[in-house]
Amino acid sequence: MSERAISVDNLGKLYRIGEGQHYTTLREKLTDLIQSPFRALHRKANSSPDPPADTWLWALRNLSFEIKRGELVGIIGKNGAGKSTLLKVLSRITEPTEGYAEMHGRVGSLLEVGTGFHPELTGRENIYLNGAILGMRKAEIARKFDEIVAFAETERFLDTAVKFYSSGMYMRLAFAVAAHMDTEILIVDEVLAVGDAAFQKKCLGKMGEVRGSGRTVLFVSHNMNAIEQLCNRVILLDHGNMKRDSNDIRSVVTEYVLGADPEDNSVWLNSGSQCRNAYFTPMSVALVDRGGNPLHMPVRNDDEIWLETEGEIELVDPALVIGYAIYAEDGNLLYWSYSTDQTEAEWPALTPGRQRLRTRIPPHLLNEGSYRIELVGSLYYRQWLFASWMDAPRVHLTIQGGLSDSPYWTDKRPGLLAPLMRWEQMEPQATAICAERTQTEP
Repeated sequence: MSERAISVDNLGKLYRIGEGQHYTTLREKLTDLIQSPFRALHRKANSSPDPPADTWLWALRNLSFEIKRGELVGIIGKNGAGKSTLLKVLSRITEPTEGYAEMHGRVGSLLEVGTGFHPELTGRENIYLNGAILGMRKAEIARKFDEIVAFAETERFLDTAVKFYSSGMYMRLAFAVAAHMDTEILIVDEVLAVGDAAFQKKCLGKMGEVRGSGRTVLFVSHNMNAIEQLCNRVILLDHGNMKRDSNDIRSVVTEYVLGADPEDNSVWLNSGSQCRNAYFTPMSVALVDRGGNPLHMPVRNDDEIWLETEGEIELVDPALVIGYAIYAEDGNLLYWSYSTDQTEAEWPALTPGRQRLRTRIPPHLLNEGSYRIELVGSLYYRQWLFASWMDAPRVHLTIQGGLSDSPYWTDKRPGLLAPLMRWEQMEPQATAICAERTQTEP
């Protein structure tokens, strides 16, 4: 048997923007079915010319890769990068415009929550229905029925119509059926997007079991912790093109979260149209030293690091606060800081006109690594000034070395933070405390 599970060669998918739904007759369907093999040969022989960009969109373009049996490959990228389109092409839901993809083995896919469920049927009936849609035989479903129900934790509601199920119950049941299929290839899209923490942990455990069984898994997720924990390879897509394909999971995740060259992004300048609002329009954000000189990355964690922002204020509101949020390279929030962190008497006096604010990032706090720092502006408890984290002004900080004054740590310490704490040696008194506690106990 071939070691290849998936082969993709020059794959592309073209969509027409704004194209309306066209309903076809049975005759047109039969004609299309007869002509489809000839269209496939024509696509292989002739590459499609680039269409006008204003009416057509390449959701995927020039994708080529191979996945071996037993690999668990994560596919990451921003919204619109082409992740779901790729999975739909591989699942034979949609047809590619150019190139081809070969699947070597039985394929099972879970692309949307509850796909194939009938709302009027019970959970028990939908297990058989969904299993049949995914390619399972009735005897196979019956053999694994109890295991599926136990995993989904829906025993009490088996004979209830699924239209009364919550979205979490839908997810548990759908994932349980797909995860218990005897398939060589499993394609999963955002299975952790719905469900409580306990169910997400169970899903991760099941995905780990699937990987250990030698099955091939394609896993799309925006949960970078899950990608790092489960996958042994990751593919980064950007506007339908492959940007990275590597077994170095951490470096690809860092590039996705922070950008390709975070060390070069320690200064942000407003292009003139970004983040404009009547309260505070930032003009620049920079990481500087005490004298206001821009820092060159990487820096040590004991260096003087200041975050400085300059902007225009048109309207003054007592609720206006400026601050920043700092994120680790895996996207986890470390902490927030606001201009109102100190006492009210120490708040910066925000008046109309050009304002320049800065705050100190404490030394001996951050561990080695790359960090994303985003400017935050809000009217306290009322309104965010920047539309979303994608639009917020941001700079990047890279820490390397200088983890503490102690000679013990010669490499990176464990954890996200590396604070320098002080310890004092005191006179022992645990025995006296225990004796005192014994005397006071009834």
